[in-house]
Amino acid sequence: MEERTTSGNPAEHGPVEDVEVRGHIIDSLILPKVLDCITTGGGSFRIKNISIGQERIDPSFALVEVRAETEEQLQEILAQIADHGAVPTAGSDCCVVDADIAGAFPEGFYSTTNQETEIRLDGKWYAVTEQEMDCGITVNLQTSAARCIAMSDVEVGMPIVVGHAGVRVFPLERANQDHAFAFMNSAVSTEKPKGVVIRQIAQMLFENRQGRGKSLLVGGPAIVHTGSGNLICELIRGGYIHKLFAGNALATHDIEQSLFGTSLGVNLHEGSLADAGHEHHLRAINRIRRIGSIHAAVGQGVIRSGIMYECVKNDVDFILSGSIRDDGPLPDVITDAIENQRLMRESIRDVNFCLMIATTLHSIAVGNLLPASVKVVCVDINPSTVIKLNDRGSFQTVGLVTDVEPFLRALVEEVKRLE
Repeated sequence: MEERTTSGNPAEHGPVEDVEVRGHIIDSLILPKVLDCITTGGGSFRIKNISIGQERIDPSFALVEVRAETEEQLQEILAQIADHGAVPTAGSDCCVVDADIAGAFPEGFYSTTNQETEIRLDGKWYAVTEQEMDCGITVNLQTSAARCIAMSDVEVGMPIVVGHAGVRVFPLERANQDHAFAFMNSAVSTEKPKGVVIRQIAQMLFENRQGRGKSLLVGGPAIVHTGSGNLICELIRGGYIHKLFAGNALATHDIEQSLFGTSLGVNLHEGSLADAGHEHHLRAINRIRRIGSIHAAVGQGVIRSGIMYECVKNDVDFILSGSIRDDGPLPDVITDAIENQRLMRESIRDVNFCLMIATTLHSIAVGNLLPASVKVVCVDINPSTVIKLNDRGSFQTVGLVTDVEPFLRALVEEVKRLE
């Protein structure tokens, strides 16, 4: 099917480049995004050829001529539309430059997205592994193996991809998402039918328990403050949670509850403030620091219940990240932010579902590390948490605006029904 469309008003004889876009480019709105980027960037386009798939599973194809007033403007447009999967037809290999400074990329480095990416070497395309947004790409020139690398991990002499030439991105297509998750992944709203969403979350947790993948819980201290810790414990004992990312606060107040029956000094069963309760969290930290670790405290019978207890007993890996406002912190808390990032990157490689509950900073931090292929559900009473995740590129995130305790109670009921 031939069609010609123009937009914008660059110089008639300005620099031009043909690009092609393939896949489910119509129903996933990929083609409109490409054309919008072209016109927003001050260029014009002409659709030279387009073929639209007739069935839902059929891919589509478009050949688009991109024109700009200057070569610099054209390259800026091509860089923008490359993130939506538009690849120049005049194929060229990627440009690789050795890093000259440790902990920094060469100028003009290719900045990655969280979507599936390939690079071209010697006329062949190779997949980029360890996909992550806001990183660079390093290449083993002997094996053609490519992977994402954080800026802080760059070493002198490391081959780094520079520019957008020879790099192509495969945007996450709506057709690749199951109908249920695609339905869930709509605008953030307090009026979203929560029962439907919770059933789908339970189904994903259940499938991962059967061996399909790994489920990661990113949790905030509100889980403990609201008296929901026992519900997380049920999920851990049931084999539904494989990894836990949290901060000093969740672990501290969970251990405080185990030792003193309080959280932030409040008796969770009565809702009353305990005598000298404001000291409990600090005494809990001090006791674990004297013992040496959470694992040792569980082994010695000091911690006998709670989320951290169940993680130790059920071999659930946990990473506790420190912050500048932490009391103590607990001996298991990692206070080096770069080391935290490194450990979390290593841990998420086999994760295919992430449940974020009541923690804005941890949710955004983990969202930045996850590839777009990982399904993410963020549960928070504050809708801005989910909005921030989407604004920062974690567009695959499903937002559920609700209180923590009712959500977890309903979730536990749903997984039990599946059993």
